[in-house]
Amino acid sequence: MKKKLKISAYEQNNQIASENRQFLYNNDIFAINIIGSPGCGKTSILEYTAGNFKKSFGVIIGDVKTALDSNRIIEAGNNFSYPIETGGGCHISPAMLKEKLKIINTDIDFLFIENVGNLVCPSSFDLGESFKVAVLSVPEGDEKVRKYPSLFLKSEAVIINKVDLLEFMDYDIDQVEKDCRIHNPKVKIFRTSVKTGEGFPELFDFLSERRKHF
Repeated sequence: MKKKLKISAYEQNNQIASENRQFLYNNDIFAINIIGSPGCGKTSILEYTAGNFKKSFGVIIGDVKTALDSNRIIEAGNNFSYPIETGGGCHISPAMLKEKLKIINTDIDFLFIENVGNLVCPSSFDLGESFKVAVLSVPEGDEKVRKYPSLFLKSEAVIINKVDLLEFMDYDIDQVEKDCRIHNPKVKIFRTSVKTGEGFPELFDFLSERRKHF
């Protein structure tokens, strides 16, 4: 009797992620996995982005429950927004993304994947994205990079959001940037504020340039 070969869950995830990456490449879609804590402003950043990229991007938003954040993107003027409810899971899995890729509009240039609010679980899984972006925010405190280094080892860019609050908070932003560069000396760091628009032109230029070479 022949023995059945068993594939580990890790290997299976990587296989599906590879399939997702090939699908995105074949359709010329640049995918960005956005990871940050609840309340850091991931959805607000995407709402602001909707005004810049117009119809050239889609959004997949993962939440444990409800499509509230996905609906916010639609209300901001982007109809290519698709929710994923993880049903208690702390991250989007490659299989969840694969199912959603079956229905997305493939005419888009960018696909922003807003992962479940968490700095640990989402950083451990390759979804097939082009690269990861970590989001921090001033109200969270300035120790997050030191506490959760894995995400910052794997992220090509870091957004430090809500910088309009710096004058009211005890937040050492220069130290945060130093902490990020300890893990990745080449990381791109953007200081942003949805309230003032600070940092977004540079972020959009970076994403547009990065897409040319993926």
